[in-house]
Amino acid sequence: MSSFLYRLGRAVVRRRGRIVAGWLLVLLLCGGASAFLNQGTDDTFTIPGSESQNAMDHLAHVFPQVSGTSAQLVLLVGQGQKVDTGATRRAVSDAVDRIERVHQVEVASDPFGKNVHDAVSPDGRAANIAVQLGVDSAQVSPGTLSQLSVIAADLARTVGDGAHVYTGGDAFAVQVPGLSLTEATGLLIALVVLLLTLRSLVAALMPPATAVLGVGVSVAVVYLATVFVPVSSTAPLLAVMIGLAVGVDYALFLLSRHRDQLAEGMAVEESIARATATAGSAVLFAGLTVVIALLGLAVARIPFLTTMGVAAALGVAVAVCVAVTLVPALLGFAGKWLVPRARRRRGPRLRMPPVARPWVRFVTRRPVITIAVVVAGLGVLAVPATDLRLALPDNGSQAPGSPARVTYDVVAEHFGPGYNGPLLVTADIIRSTDPTGLVDQLADDIRGIQGVAAVPLATPNQKGDTGIIQVVPTTAPDDPRTDELVERLRAQEPHWLDEYGTATAVTGLTAVGIDVSARLGAALLPFGLLVVGLSLVLLAMVFRSVWVPVKATAGYLLSVGAAFGLTSLVFQSGHGAALFDVTHTGSVVSFLPIILMGVLFGLSMDYETFLVSRVREHYAHHGGAHEAIEEGFVSASRVVVAAALIMFGVFGSFVPHGSATLKPIAFALAVGVLIDAFLVRMTLVPAVLAMLGDRAWGLPPALDRRLPVFDAEGDSLLHELRLADWPDPAAGEVISARALDLDDDRGDPVYRDVELHVPRGGVLVLHGSGAVGKTALLLSLAGRVTAHRGDLKVLGQVLPQHVHALRAHVAVVDGRDDLNPAGAVTEALAHDVELILVDDADLVLRSADRARLRDQIAFRVTGTGLPATFVLTCQDPGRVADLLPPDGTTLHAMTHRTAEVP
Repeated sequence: MSSFLYRLGRAVVRRRGRIVAGWLLVLLLCGGASAFLNQGTDDTFTIPGSESQNAMDHLAHVFPQVSGTSAQLVLLVGQGQKVDTGATRRAVSDAVDRIERVHQVEVASDPFGKNVHDAVSPDGRAANIAVQLGVDSAQVSPGTLSQLSVIAADLARTVGDGAHVYTGGDAFAVQVPGLSLTEATGLLIALVVLLLTLRSLVAALMPPATAVLGVGVSVAVVYLATVFVPVSSTAPLLAVMIGLAVGVDYALFLLSRHRDQLAEGMAVEESIARATATAGSAVLFAGLTVVIALLGLAVARIPFLTTMGVAAALGVAVAVCVAVTLVPALLGFAGKWLVPRARRRRGPRLRMPPVARPWVRFVTRRPVITIAVVVAGLGVLAVPATDLRLALPDNGSQAPGSPARVTYDVVAEHFGPGYNGPLLVTADIIRSTDPTGLVDQLADDIRGIQGVAAVPLATPNQKGDTGIIQVVPTTAPDDPRTDELVERLRAQEPHWLDEYGTATAVTGLTAVGIDVSARLGAALLPFGLLVVGLSLVLLAMVFRSVWVPVKATAGYLLSVGAAFGLTSLVFQSGHGAALFDVTHTGSVVSFLPIILMGVLFGLSMDYETFLVSRVREHYAHHGGAHEAIEEGFVSASRVVVAAALIMFGVFGSFVPHGSATLKPIAFALAVGVLIDAFLVRMTLVPAVLAMLGDRAWGLPPALDRRLPVFDAEGDSLLHELRLADWPDPAAGEVISARALDLDDDRGDPVYRDVELHVPRGGVLVLHGSGAVGKTALLLSLAGRVTAHRGDLKVLGQVLPQHVHALRAHVAVVDGRDDLNPAGAVTEALAHDVELILVDDADLVLRSADRARLRDQIAFRVTGTGLPATFVLTCQDPGRVADLLPPDGTTLHAMTHRTAEVP
């Protein structure tokens, strides 16, 4: 991957004008298409397969009048007055008649009607006009809401004497959250941090600019997706928040590496290519982890959550693409302007305090104490998470002063909190001879159930096959006691089926919200296992270690737990709620935990990768576990600190005036980033590595060979660049090896310190009696065994980095007679294979086959055919002497007696 990114970086620099123009064109096209085609967002939360959703879908067919969204007009008269007067009744009746003529309205209930119950408040001051619409909340037209508001105002004037009519309900709660100047402070914070870190205005402006462009593209695509699928209003904002944060950070990683290389005197184009390959590989790995985690939200099997995950993942994917294409192009335009300049002795000096080395020495001096303090502290912070209450947002979480929130508060004060979240019990009454009587009987039974405040409505549909009973709980929609009431109602289904022969179901928006929360809660464990398992595998691939992934995953879980705990303290218990402008406490949005787990996983892996990779790099090159921790920490800490502060600034900017849905998510991400970066990665991680010492590094050999290699820091590229001019191109060597070593699963040597130089058209004979590793070396030359150490080039390809490019030009033949080795060589030659390796060539015993193989080698080696190179293994070179051409043969004795790698 690093080699590909290296070539990509060079290509981008040379075509930088086209790259920048291309991204601007993409932004223009996506933005234009989105502006003209988008269908708007849809905040209808559905959960296919649940009882509440199935019942709701059924009502849409048999009782469409109650399947759409609803509105409320609540008439409230002055203190000391009563709403139940003759003049008020007539005014309300006239208003109901007008409401029923409004477009999209199916039915409006007169609170004083003979079939309507509990629509007048116990204190007699308020009356509730329930309005049922025939469409869901996403399809309610502005004209409908406007007409209802006009009728409400007319009713208030008609009643007079200080009366007021409040409009609310789900229909009036459709408020698409948008961006404000407050969120822009995140970019301002990022700019300040970048100025302090990079000490260059040109460099500091580049990451925010590229991040904004990437976010513009991704958000435009998200809105364009509304043509095909429903998208919640939270999805594009989540894409903005995450896209900005990772976009700035990813650009910073490349920019920082590029400027460090420029300071060392590297040429601009070479530096950009190497930064794209090294830091770009780490960005690609980090972005991949975030994308996979976000796409993993689909495990909950909730469509709107899956859509949110895809939208956020798209924002991250675009940020990665921008980082490895647009950022190198802009670096190319900047040229030597980005070379760090020596600071002047006078004047302000923008620099971060030099605390990295003292800090890492402090936390590693007594690593066990550091580990105990951090784990205990984060454990204490996580305790409130055990009481975390999940619920979907309702009108009670709307902004204070908004029509929906005011009406919510009025209803809760005068009718009771349960009137803001009524339930619907549906009944299959098709077999009943008295549908009305059966529905009334069910309503009477429900009134006696604990937690039921009222049953305002109980009626069959016009066909008499389905009945509905509206149930008002005694508690608010997000109260856990409302969940218990739903369970009690559902537990009555077997009784009612036996007693009345009717099947029932509990639905309504409140029940749907409860089912969504339950489904999300149940999905946390499998999603957590997915994330934890993913982190273990990916980090083992990157760091070739067992303890590093275990430590990183444990630290991630501590960060998540602490973030949950702090979120619960603020948004559920109300501690510090005023400081963060939290106007509704008691629960947090249901999908917060799973989104936090997904996003924070990716971000924590970012910090783990950029910090620990520097430690590993120093350890691999210089040894000394404790020295590697200190030097790696010092070299990476500045970028990690800057990245974490930028993330915190971007996420934190969505907290003060963010939407009720996004505010707790942004808060949890902001505190999670701070905890993970500073307490886990920059405190706990060095302490754990110091405690483990040399044991922190290394994989069991068997696992090492099975795990693919993800070169996140570009070590393979640096190795390849070091071998760019080796051997001398004029030598024309097909095989070049030096200091080549290979160990078996037990760590014992298979072959050691092998040096080979085989020209094109030559023949290499690897010989030695017994198990001496000659087959293992042959397979290494063929690119089949890739765990070797040292320098190896075959057909101009550096191994093991480019084994895939090599294999089409190499053939491996088994010399046993029963496998027809001569035929296999003939087939390989027919396909112009350049390198043919024959294992156990001395086992070609049949005279016809030996003669044929001898002719093939002579034909392709001596110049009478297209040049080919052969490698033969045997016990004794004398046993294959008759196969060899008169010259051009290289003999190599294998003397290390170990078990061969098959």
